[in-house]
Amino acid sequence: MIVRGAESVLVQGITGRQATFWSQRMAEYGTKVIGGVNPKKAGIEHLGLPVWGSAVDAAKDQDKPIDCACVIVPPPGVKSSVLDALKAGIKKIVILTEHVPVHDVMYFLSAAREAGASVIGPNTAGIVTPGECFVGFMPAFNARVFKPGCIGVISRSGSLGTLVCLDLVQAGLGISAFIGIGGDPVIGTDALAALACLDADDRTQAVALIGEIGGSMEEEAADYARGMSKPIVAFLAGAASPPGKKMGHAGAIVMGDKGTYAGKKKALEAAGVAVLPTPSMLPGALKERLGV
Repeated sequence: MIVRGAESVLVQGITGRQATFWSQRMAEYGTKVIGGVNPKKAGIEHLGLPVWGSAVDAAKDQDKPIDCACVIVPPPGVKSSVLDALKAGIKKIVILTEHVPVHDVMYFLSAAREAGASVIGPNTAGIVTPGECFVGFMPAFNARVFKPGCIGVISRSGSLGTLVCLDLVQAGLGISAFIGIGGDPVIGTDALAALACLDADDRTQAVALIGEIGGSMEEEAADYARGMSKPIVAFLAGAASPPGKKMGHAGAIVMGDKGTYAGKKKALEAAGVAVLPTPSMLPGALKERLGV
């Protein structure tokens, strides 16, 4: 999922402290934030923008469909917020909230599929199109970290994703799009879907994939990567993690031989993806493959 500067963004939970801060940063950067949702504060203005009681109400006041919803509400309210956004006809939904109940996630992801909508998250750091807009809490406004370019970045981790983007920019490479897929075990957009998105993106010439142990999404992405012409390099976090122990993200858990570092590395390398031992090595490997 990629967001462009001309796309409208509705912030669900806009009056909260964190939502206020990041809504302001998004708008200042160029994101077309049209307002927000808070059922208890409908009718007020916040940050100079209208606040509606629901996404459905917000959609009724627009001349054209709302493109994207950014969900920054407490975990118990995420399900109703996503369903509200879907009812409003919004086709891109970015969920920053963590600790969302898994049964709620499974319910609204099923509803999103039926509605033909794309979901990023839960527990995502967001998405960035450098030089245009961002949705989430990535430091898109920091030119040392995000500069327009040709490298698409996919990351489960917001902090590792930020580090890799910083390394890429310092190496003279820019970012075409950053897609933070989130670290939960059940998410709307996995590594495979993000890879397919960047494969279809004309601005992206190569991809940096930041994965981690746990689950099977990197192996599934490897199957798709095998047919891509764009070069891909990867870093996998958790090489030294003990089996059966959750490490950081809810999805970063290895059970038996499933989701292991060795298994993911083997699958990716068999698909022609270079798996590097440290994130700092990604820019050099990309330069070599791009011939720059």
